Amino acid sequence: MTASDRQSHWQTVYLTKGEQQVSWSQADPQPSLRLIESVATSREASIVDVGGGASRLVDALLQSGFHALTVLDLSAAALASARERIGAAGDAVCWVAGDATVWQPQQAFDIWHDRAAFHFLVAEMDRTAYLDRLHRGVRAGGHAVIGTFALDGPEKCSGLPVQRYDSATLSQTIGPAFELIAEVPHQHVTPWGATQSFQFSVLRRK
Repeated sequence: MTASDRQSHWQTVYLTKGEQQVSWSQADPQPSLRLIESVATSREASIVDVGGGASRLVDALLQSGFHALTVLDLSAAALASARERIGAAGDAVCWVAGDATVWQPQQAFDIWHDRAAFHFLVAEMDRTAYLDRLHRGVRAGGHAVIGTFALDGPEKCSGLPVQRYDSATLSQTIGPAFELIAEVPHQHVTPWGATQSFQFSVLRRK
């Protein structure tokens, strides 16, 4: 799937489905928020949420006092939905409509967060491009918090195939520049009551 195809797919999803009609919806963005707070040295930490879409994580980060926030997503419609929901507080956020495999980070962030974006990259070429941005987009001593479907999680999401991971295979895929420092299994309950098995890995940039 090309970057253009991915963008078209997710734009259509967010234009045609409401928050309670997508499996990844969360009223309380856990364990993402807790893991970000666990590695943030202060509320001045710069954070990028990759594939943030219309997630409520940015709301929670703002409410927790973080303000150096960037949200990257393929769908401009998803970002517009989040901005409208947040209101004036969202003016402090840098909203970027783009693909993580072609986006050029303008800075190295303290924290890179990705809940369920990386696992859609099933082609080696796309994973390599994403990881290049990850390595350039996290400062030395910074952290990546990445959530994917676990090995016993769904094989598809939104009609697309995914690559499932445990913390060991994810760490190996990301490479030796990052050290795995924490792993958290998570059972996500969809808006219609189904359970999906996730794994969250916290990695430190050496």
